Amino acid sequence: MDTALKVAFATTDMETVNQHFGSAKSFAVYAVDMENSELLEAAQFGELSQDGNEDKLSVKIELLNGCSAVYCQAIGGSAINQLVLKNIQPIKVHEGSKIKDLIVDLQNEMKAGPSSWLAKAINQNKGPDPERFNKMEDEGWDE
Repeated sequence: MDTALKVAFATTDMETVNQHFGSAKSFAVYAVDMENSELLEAAQFGELSQDGNEDKLSVKIELLNGCSAVYCQAIGGSAINQLVLKNIQPIKVHEGSKIKDLIVDLQNEMKAGPSSWLAKAINQNKGPDPERFNKMEDEGWDE
């Protein structure tokens, strides 16, 4: 799963997305590619209120470093701004959305033609084209 995307889900039961981002007690972090998914990490946090504690966001955002997206029930504007700066797409879903169904939806989107955030995430994971210098040489590129 070399080209898999890392995605996180705000969950308490590891089966459904059932948490507000800011007060999430835990996240399930998966690697997802077009055909497979694998649980990489289940991160736990203490009890946190939803409002008034901006420091709680930095710990969560640090945990999500390298993730392309985070699925949650709700999310505040400050958290959205901080996630977007780290190239993490926040995705709000309906209460009780099943993680396995969201992964299948993500895989289907990868196969069918990704949305703009997903296309950007896939391209970031690809790394540079190893043939890019050969192509430049073929075009007659000079220093």
